[in-house]
Amino acid sequence: MSQKGTATELGTERIGKLLMQYAIPAIIAMTASSLYNMVDSIFIGHGVGPLAISGLAITFPLMNLAAAFGSLVGVGASTLISVKLGQKDYTTAQQILGNVVSLNLIIGVLFTIVCLLFLDPILYFFGASEATLPYAKDYMVTILLGNVITHMYLGLNSVLRSAGHPQKAMAATILTVIINTLLDPLFIYTFHMGIKGAAVATVLAQVISLCWLIWIFCNKNELLHFRRGIYRLKRILVENIIGIGLAPFFMNLASCFIVILINKGLKLYDGDLAIGAFGIVNRIVFLFVMIVMGLNQGMQPIAGYNFGAQNYHRVNQVMKYTVIAATIVTTSGFLVGELMPELAVAAFTTDSQLIQLSAKGLRVVVMFFPIIGFQMVTSNFFQSIGMAKKAIILSLSRQVLILIPCLLILPLFWGVDGVWYSMPISDITASIIAGSMLYSQFQKFKRHAAETGIEIK
Repeated sequence: MSQKGTATELGTERIGKLLMQYAIPAIIAMTASSLYNMVDSIFIGHGVGPLAISGLAITFPLMNLAAAFGSLVGVGASTLISVKLGQKDYTTAQQILGNVVSLNLIIGVLFTIVCLLFLDPILYFFGASEATLPYAKDYMVTILLGNVITHMYLGLNSVLRSAGHPQKAMAATILTVIINTLLDPLFIYTFHMGIKGAAVATVLAQVISLCWLIWIFCNKNELLHFRRGIYRLKRILVENIIGIGLAPFFMNLASCFIVILINKGLKLYDGDLAIGAFGIVNRIVFLFVMIVMGLNQGMQPIAGYNFGAQNYHRVNQVMKYTVIAATIVTTSGFLVGELMPELAVAAFTTDSQLIQLSAKGLRVVVMFFPIIGFQMVTSNFFQSIGMAKKAIILSLSRQVLILIPCLLILPLFWGVDGVWYSMPISDITASIIAGSMLYSQFQKFKRHAAETGIEIK
């Protein structure tokens, strides 16, 4: 009963308090996750060298591809669980947990096998050169061997958050970061494993955190817990999980191709170090993006539950609060990138040329950063309430319909500057599209509120 009460408060507690309760742990967890990636880059940059930073950046598309399959299951299942809990359908929510385990196991194993078989050609296609391939390969072989662990860890963590335990989900992520930070210098410096040591540290940290998550879900006192009969894949559940998870899947898949285009463009017009510069810029920008994603994760169970319970006025409220908070975060990123770019990038390397390239790129990338928070929250909002088609449209509008054409056309006229400026151009265009779609949806909620006599503030 206590666990059901934890979920039910999503429909009764004040929205502002709920958002803080769910978002703050998620923000801490996502910030820790971003720092987790930054720590790898910092240790690799200082302990191995600038070309190793470029080699690490080459792996970003493959990491995005792995994340795409992970989000297909994790995000889709967590959203569906929130809705089912709102509908008091606890049996189906339990079955979703079992299907998450089975899907992550199947997809994780298949992804690992395919990528390991074709790793060299994949990395060359992603922009690797003879100088950067050894670094990229050393890192990815180890990461891929632990891919099933990564998928399972991320999937169960998402379910744990949606089941009413944001603090425990946060603790799992922080535990991973702390362990990784402690192991990185040990494997890179003490054991002289170089960039491969960073990958080993990453996988081991996730193994330890996954063991803790499994222990939590083995507790029969939890509303959602492991038990017999829930692991067999059910067609309707798999279709719903994948249907909702398609939006983040396509977003990550598009990110994979985009990073490939960026890497190839930077390599063509400015060489291997330019790829390393983008790797550094990406890590810095990612910190602020992850904070917004934490806000989105806090919003997701609240919006999903109340949408399932048809409390549309509460759905509107949590959306508005999240947009305001996200805009504050991305504006802070804009100020850092425009006012102190050299200081920010110097944390990753002491190479003067790489610092210069990275600082210049950072200024361009954050040009319209204040509006990115709004665009991200809007896309996640539609995903959170199960409107997968609208979420997919918003995801694809920025990543595919706008950014990819820019990356293909602008460098032909502006060279390397065309690669960098493609990113802020796509940001502002996609935000305009998101604004129009959100306005339309809010009008529908207001009409429903008028029909039911509920006042929306």
